[in-house]
Amino acid sequence: MTTQEVLSDAKVHRSLFHDNAREHVSGRAVYADDIPEPRGLLYAALVTSPIAHGQLRSIDASLAGTMPGVHAVITAADIPGRNDIAPIGQGEVLFAEGVVEFCGQPVAAVIADTLDQAREAAAAVKLDIMPLAPVLTIAEAMAQQSYVRAPMRLERGDVDAAMAGAAHRLGGRFEVGGQEHFYLEGQVAFAWIDEGGAISLHSSTQHPSEVQHICARLLGVRQAEVTVLVRRMGGGFGGKESNASWVAGIAAVACRLTNRPVKLRLPRVTDMVVTGKRHGFLYDYAVGFDDEGRILALDATLAANAGYSLDMTAGVVSRALTHIDNCYYLPAVRAIGLACKTNTVSNTAFRGFGGPQGVVVMEEVIERVAHALGRTPEQVRAVNFYGGAGREETPYGQPIRDNVIERVVDEAMRLADWDARRAEIAAFNAAHPTIRRGLGLFPLKFGISFGALHLNQAGALVQVYADGSVRLSHGGTEMGQGLFIKVAQVVATVFGVDLDAIRLSTTSTAEVPNTSATAASTGSDLNGWAAFNAASAIRTRMAAVAAAHFDVAPDDLRFANGRVGPAAPDNRSLRFGELAKMAYMQRVQLSESGFYKVPDLHWDGERMKGHPYYYFSYGAAVSEVAVDTLTGEIRVLRADLVQDCGNSLNPAIDVGQIEGAYVQGLGWFVCENLHWDGRGRLRSEGPSTYKIPGSRDVPQMTTRLLEGNPASVATIFRSKGIGEPPLLLATSIWTAAKDALKGLATSTTLPVRLDAPMVAHRVLEEIERLRGGASLT
Repeated sequence: MTTQEVLSDAKVHRSLFHDNAREHVSGRAVYADDIPEPRGLLYAALVTSPIAHGQLRSIDASLAGTMPGVHAVITAADIPGRNDIAPIGQGEVLFAEGVVEFCGQPVAAVIADTLDQAREAAAAVKLDIMPLAPVLTIAEAMAQQSYVRAPMRLERGDVDAAMAGAAHRLGGRFEVGGQEHFYLEGQVAFAWIDEGGAISLHSSTQHPSEVQHICARLLGVRQAEVTVLVRRMGGGFGGKESNASWVAGIAAVACRLTNRPVKLRLPRVTDMVVTGKRHGFLYDYAVGFDDEGRILALDATLAANAGYSLDMTAGVVSRALTHIDNCYYLPAVRAIGLACKTNTVSNTAFRGFGGPQGVVVMEEVIERVAHALGRTPEQVRAVNFYGGAGREETPYGQPIRDNVIERVVDEAMRLADWDARRAEIAAFNAAHPTIRRGLGLFPLKFGISFGALHLNQAGALVQVYADGSVRLSHGGTEMGQGLFIKVAQVVATVFGVDLDAIRLSTTSTAEVPNTSATAASTGSDLNGWAAFNAASAIRTRMAAVAAAHFDVAPDDLRFANGRVGPAAPDNRSLRFGELAKMAYMQRVQLSESGFYKVPDLHWDGERMKGHPYYYFSYGAAVSEVAVDTLTGEIRVLRADLVQDCGNSLNPAIDVGQIEGAYVQGLGWFVCENLHWDGRGRLRSEGPSTYKIPGSRDVPQMTTRLLEGNPASVATIFRSKGIGEPPLLLATSIWTAAKDALKGLATSTTLPVRLDAPMVAHRVLEEIERLRGGASLT
């Protein structure tokens, strides 16, 4: 059965409320820390390293162990199974053994009757650590060739020959920082032992199966002996993939050792210190181009701050390399990806997963090339867009068959009234002595699929009861993004019933095994298809019962408006519940496990060649900023966004995702500054020292979904993933800020250079350089 065959009573392509909208706004939604606590619950608190690097010689918990309410102090030696929490590969420890590798690394956990008792005892644990010299920056790691994995290489064409033959050449260096996830609900898990001795956990995680697998590894048991449940999260953004696993792991180990339920909830400061961030990157590049600004060769090094361990850095660097082209055809390119090991927290997945750090390379190049030639960035972009004979293949060998980049750019510029505002801003800047306004454009091509091919799969369980009510379970997790309502819309469309007939289940590894993370903008694609396949199988069986009842062919039946019957003009029908009861009485199976795997993917990670993405999502944004040249403050005034969602499953949900993602990207580019001191201590460790965007930072926004562009491949109802791509649209803020500062240069030969985040001191330093006539170094 195809999606087109069930669209007669479609609940998809409609703007419907989030399934928990009322619970969210009323405060009735229950998160992991709100679940009624079982009798005898104990609380955990972490003991962490106070230094960035050193030999861990001893842990003295003698005083802590005698303090009131304390049941246990757990170290690496107490782990029943393997002390290994690596999501990929092996060798990443839950508790430090022999060496500490970042300031804040967990060394032990104290388990006590109350949270206050646990925290007080944790402060009494004494660590004997002999300091070692830490590596704290990407530059230091590069100088020492300190990497968590071998360098990665993406290459096409003869870069050296193309560079030598280019009419113009230039190069540069710039940097973008990391970003704290700052989910509203922090990391939390609690574990208990069921009557059979198995462990169950409530975990705030995007990846229940990974939590299951890592807890089983730590406990030394089979995976079926661990059950993980997730009803909802208060945000995730990638920070609750690998990080959630070790938080749950501590709760599970403590539960096993004390034979009592145990909860670990990280307070905000601890959460920020001990969990990974978006990877900061340092870039070196050289580019060769012709008189029109057409890029002939690009030679770039992308160096990521991995932190102290691998975690997900390999995938992040790989995606950054495969997004270095963004929307632009590069005939000759050599891109080297470095995963730099530093003595800082191990960085991890974050919304965009390397894509944001990849696309900025060509945006920096475009700006520099335009300046060198005296052209506008928009002119240089236009001559470099994918399109035309021989210009439709990425550097890694994937053909681009659905290119609409010129269309989305044109639509965004029309939406923004580009030409009129250009003139208005020029007039403002000529008249105002201190405030500079700028207008920036950013076009986007973003690949949708997991880089690890085995993750491109999903399962679902659909159960129809004899009264026609439906229970829906799948492997995706709900973190506020509206996944559950979208999948419910898919199932309601298959059965032709209203959404109130469908009951959404807590995600559970006991119901749907071997799930993939809800990440990579694939949640609706994967889980929607799995649920569609399960519901379609049930519908086929129910249709056979109805066909016999009405004496018609199954293909002549219509499931719509909560009823099933022959198509018009025959007006006979049964209520869906009546048919369900009839099928039950005839012993017809009314439950089904559905499965889906993404087709047509292949990838050679060593050669970095293949077809890693099922399709591409396109978008474009125009942002306007004002820069105060006296204070360095940047304020985003307006944003006009156009995003390709294919045939959106739920336009209202998608618009919310687009605008929320843009604002999160605004934070990354403008104000969210992670700062470690010279001893490797994170100093921006809470909302008082780490500035996320507030309501007054959100600009006037106009958002438009690209119309008439269904996915060119068989996605669920021809929709497209929307979780990550819009965050990258905030790159237009970066280009707008550089546009605002252009007129300050004392010489036309001086290009603007702004690292991100563009916090005030960096902006003031660049203004001083431009006005002082200093060249780039």
